[in-house]
Amino acid sequence: MSAFEKPQIIAHIQKSLNYTVFDCKWVPCSAKFVTMGNFARGTGVIQLYEIQHGELKLLREIEKAKPIKCGTFSATSLQQRYLATGDFGGNLHIWNLEAPEIPVYSVKGHKEIINTIDGVGGLGIGEGAPEIVTGSRDGTVKVWDPRQKDDPVANMEPVQGENKRDCWTVAFGNAYNQEERVVCAGYDNGDIKLFDLRNMSLRWETNIKNGVCSVEFDRKDISMNKLVATSLEGKFHVFDMRTQHPTKGFASVSEKAHKSTVWQVRHLPQNRELFLTAGGAGGLHLWKYEYPIQRSKKDSEGVEMGVAGSVSLLQNVTLSTQPISSLDWSPDKRGLCICSSFDQMVRVLIVTKLHKI
Repeated sequence: MSAFEKPQIIAHIQKSLNYTVFDCKWVPCSAKFVTMGNFARGTGVIQLYEIQHGELKLLREIEKAKPIKCGTFSATSLQQRYLATGDFGGNLHIWNLEAPEIPVYSVKGHKEIINTIDGVGGLGIGEGAPEIVTGSRDGTVKVWDPRQKDDPVANMEPVQGENKRDCWTVAFGNAYNQEERVVCAGYDNGDIKLFDLRNMSLRWETNIKNGVCSVEFDRKDISMNKLVATSLEGKFHVFDMRTQHPTKGFASVSEKAHKSTVWQVRHLPQNRELFLTAGGAGGLHLWKYEYPIQRSKKDSEGVEMGVAGSVSLLQNVTLSTQPISSLDWSPDKRGLCICSSFDQMVRVLIVTKLHKI
């Protein structure tokens, strides 16, 4: 691919914020997005922005009692587009951004900060009930059905006597019919655990030796295909999730991506072989995954095992001197992306020429 054909990552709009921003998410079917974080005075904030004529217009600012760490729209319908958030007090709230004074759902989900959240079953993403998964510093991963008050529908926690590890990242996957669903969780000690929600069992676990900052399936609503996990020391791992070997687990390829922590990974909604990683040194890297000629082979005993593919770097750019803490592709417009960083900036990015890849 020549330099002229390479995709370019262009910072289209940059805006400085007066608070620490932890997460940003596109509002589906709109030119709007939300940013979430905390003011210096210790309260939480949600801001709603709209892109208008190449500029950002602040439509609404909502202040809440606790700093807000993470959010998702993925467990709600396209008609409602409710935002689910996790905060520093361990609370899970669901907000109607049209009337955000009182949450439409609220539960004290965890004893400590909710680090990470994901949703499935809404927005036409994944079959089955609308569910939210939260991961916390208290070591637990919980699945919530907003139609069911107070108690989680699943609670994955360490057994008695086992060390509680800080859960940094969670992701839904395998939601291709009414019954199947998995949650993948990553922890501060490098553990990755795959929970099968249909059988309420731990299906697979591995350790990548460094804290797991972000996990994401390439799609939530298909049979498990690929999973990317990013880590503290600059590496990411791509697991081929089609074939699980009884002892070796899933085949994987790893790549030293950044010189520092890889905070986030996000797959392009319109092409699941492309994904962005966000780094601790303020860089974004765009990657392409290439499948091997054969995705599985038989081991010496004749048991099927997966074969990992390869990854190639398509483009990279440095946007900030501070870590890029969150990243979200627009679900509607190919190549449109937002990211937030610890220099208190939110940026709207355009990634060009993606249709040619």
